[in-house]
Amino acid sequence: MTTPATILGAGLMGRLLACALAQRGHPVEVYDAGGPEAHHAAAHVAAAMLAPLAESAVTELNVVRMGQHALTRWPQLLATLEKPVFFQQQGTLVLWHRQDAAEAERFAAQLARTNTALPSLPQVQRMDGHALTALEPALAHRFAQGLYLPDEGQLDNRELLAALAHQMQRLGVTLNWHTPRSPDDIDPGPHAWLFDCRGLGAQPQWNALRGVRGEVARVLAPGVSLSRPTRLVHPRYPLYIAPKQNGLFVIGATEIESDDLSPASVRSTLELLSAAYTVHPGFGEARIVELGVQLRPTLPDNLPALRLTAPRRMSINGLYRHGFMIAPAVLDAAIELMEQDHSPLADTLGLAVIR
Repeated sequence: MTTPATILGAGLMGRLLACALAQRGHPVEVYDAGGPEAHHAAAHVAAAMLAPLAESAVTELNVVRMGQHALTRWPQLLATLEKPVFFQQQGTLVLWHRQDAAEAERFAAQLARTNTALPSLPQVQRMDGHALTALEPALAHRFAQGLYLPDEGQLDNRELLAALAHQMQRLGVTLNWHTPRSPDDIDPGPHAWLFDCRGLGAQPQWNALRGVRGEVARVLAPGVSLSRPTRLVHPRYPLYIAPKQNGLFVIGATEIESDDLSPASVRSTLELLSAAYTVHPGFGEARIVELGVQLRPTLPDNLPALRLTAPRRMSINGLYRHGFMIAPAVLDAAIELMEQDHSPLADTLGLAVIR
């Protein structure tokens, strides 16, 4: 028997959930404070890298497990969408300048510990200058050493959000754009489900949530040719450069404990773009398309959680900086919890279920 479902929030998580439930035959209604373009959502600004091993340097093993699960699920989820979405799985390249070699060794040691704890992850490959040139010819003679993390990937966040919006419409989801709602505003009935996927919009109901500010530059650099996401080890911030399509690059690093949504500062923008320039001088001639700022919804332990607030009432939140990397795992666990009142996947991956 199909069960009606109401979803509050149509960012990444809300859209994935709406499509998954509608594909299963559930009548679905969605309410969102913004429009289908998702300009207000954290997912609109993200670089959308799928890099569980690389992220293990700054997060817990359970998040790494979720990311590993999601890497196998993303191609399956994308195959269900009518509109194409840029997706690649050519690994992550990690670089450093000579003066940061000690920091790079600490980074490499953490990745080695992750490989030991999760041997099913591909092993880190150390590369010398010749191997780096073979992998990324555009970086020839610029770096003497690096690390290659096979099988990690990325996708185009905005193409995905648009494809999911299109898919919801095709699947007959009732869409209420520019219609903010809280759980107290909705009475879906005793036999229907209510899912709260509003990110920081859910703070009044989940006051442990906080915003962590992130700043991202989108630049057009046709003179730069990189084939995969590249990270620069740095003692103060981990820079990443994610090459998208048609010469577009997403560059980010900043992570600020603040709920300030004002425009990016001059200092952080200069640091961000100067660091990118040290990776490839072609970024000096790049055109800044956008400086984006968003707040990542984050719980006190920086880990995601599913919270059952009442019968058939579930909140999904706290994906922090790992939204695209772990969203399919959180999605699969939430559906298990809905259908079985228990999620073996959540137990296996270490995803918190709060009752």
